[in-house]
Order: sequence, then C-alpha cells, then structure tokens
Amino acid sequence: MQHRQITPAEWDALATSPEFRGLIRARRRFVIPATIFFVAYYLALPVLLGFAPELMRRPVLGPLSLAYCFALSQFAMAWILLLLYLWRARGFDVRAAVIAKHERETLREVAP
Repeated sequence: MQHRQITPAEWDALATSPEFRGLIRARRRFVIPATIFFVAYYLALPVLLGFAPELMRRPVLGPLSLAYCFALSQFAMAWILLLLYLWRARGFDVRAAVIAKHERETLREVAP
C-alpha cells in the first residue's frame, strides 16, 4: 500500500469528524483516570511512610511489613495497568483502522 502525505485541509476534516473525536474521547476516558490512579497509587507509599510509619511497620506476612507488601504490590499494579491498556488499545486500534479506511475511501471518491 502506498502512503501519501495528508494535507492540512484533510487533517482538519478528519479531526472534526464525529468518529475521530469519539475515538479521542474514548482513549482519553481510559488514559487519564488510569494515569491518575497509577500516580496516586505510586505516591501513596512515600506519603504513608511519612504520615503513618507505625501502620506501615506492621507485620503482614511473617517478617514482611505492610510497607514491603505495598511496595511489591506496585509491580503487580504496573503490570495489571499495562495489560488493561493493551486490551483497551486493541479496541482503539480497530476503531482507528475503520476511520482510516473510511477516510481513504472518501479521498478516492473526491480525487479525480
């Protein structure tokens, strides 16, 4: 398949299409809350260590304290968020492919 440069007018038409705007909204509805959650979860450990050190020293599993368990859970949380994003990204990619196909067909109809 041969690719060609999109013109500013074509980009403006694509950017204002309801399908494209819906895709951007859907992606944003996932990415922004996921990012906020990840940052809050990541920063909770140092905040809790600073403001509730006794709570974080409590043993949970043998010699492992709540702080160590929380720190280890951050690795799991990062992988879980990664897998969720990959799962959702498949849907975003499918929608983007449909939009791109529609735009290519529209350009073929308009081109002489």
